[in-house]
Amino acid sequence: MKRIALLSLALASLSLPLAAHEGHDHGDEKKPMVAPGNTPQRLPDGGVFLPKSAQRGMGVLTVKTAEADLPKSLELAGRVIMDPHLGGRVQAMIPGRIETAGPHGLPAAGSKVKKGEVLAWVVPSSGAIERSNQSALLAELKASQGLAEKRLNRLHELADTVPKKDIEAAESEVASLKGRIAAVGSGLSGRDALVAPVSGVLAASNAVVGQVVEPKELIFEVIDPDSLHIEASAYEPLPLDQVVSATVAVGERSVPLKYIGASRRLREQALPLMFENHATGAGLTLPLGQPVKVQVSLKATVRGLPLPMAALVRNTANQVVVWVKTAPERFESRAVQTQPLDGVRVVVTGGLKAGERAVVQGASLIAQIR
Repeated sequence: MKRIALLSLALASLSLPLAAHEGHDHGDEKKPMVAPGNTPQRLPDGGVFLPKSAQRGMGVLTVKTAEADLPKSLELAGRVIMDPHLGGRVQAMIPGRIETAGPHGLPAAGSKVKKGEVLAWVVPSSGAIERSNQSALLAELKASQGLAEKRLNRLHELADTVPKKDIEAAESEVASLKGRIAAVGSGLSGRDALVAPVSGVLAASNAVVGQVVEPKELIFEVIDPDSLHIEASAYEPLPLDQVVSATVAVGERSVPLKYIGASRRLREQALPLMFENHATGAGLTLPLGQPVKVQVSLKATVRGLPLPMAALVRNTANQVVVWVKTAPERFESRAVQTQPLDGVRVVVTGGLKAGERAVVQGASLIAQIR
């Protein structure tokens, strides 16, 4: 009986909660973080748990950051313009009606043309009274020409008795009448040729068969497919002697530009800077008039971590952050300070250390995990 009582007392003592000793309260101790399974989710400390399977499905890629000295860049607003040396415009010189220049009809935008090629004809238009006056003048000139030729023939028959100067005057009169008839006749039935000024590709074609055009109206625009010109606008003082080159982003690649020079006259309170690129197909990468962001590189350098722009996302506080892989399945966000580099990359100057693995693909998807 005594053994049974002692056993019951021991079991009862085990079922009671253990009390902490004085000064040793275990209730405030931090519990170890337990992996939340195989479901991507946001952790209490703001990090993100992302299993390997989810990383592969989301296409998450990381790179090890490395510090480097990079050229300092400024971002300017610009637009694509025509190369004035290798491009040209075709405008109407006279009022008239558009007609085709060949069996294939009018050339469409994007067609290749050669210098000197006739793209279309402009048939001059005139009123009924003007045409009747020209027709009457033409008939009068033809009658005068007939009389002058008959007089010249009689003088040739009497060449032995008529002074030579009279014969020369009659010949000059006949030649003058022929020239006047040709001029009036071309005004009635002549056509004005629209000729390609340079070889290249039609950037614009505003011609339709039967269309009535006015003088100075733009009909065709020709560009060189291997030449790209961009005009950037600097609204703040810029050290022009420090400008080296520039780049512009086209999709996911950066197109280098050569610095030509800057104007010495403000336009709309901005200083225009000219850049160019001559390469195969350079002029076809961006259409004329498209606004672009130009990254102007200076001689000065800045030290930082180059990262693609896809690595930058914004958090709920609207801060620019970069996601860093701190463990095989754990990611943390870092608020960073950046500067533009070449249109597709930026320079991180603060908030990130060299050697950390930054997410360069799938960062936006990680930021959406809750």
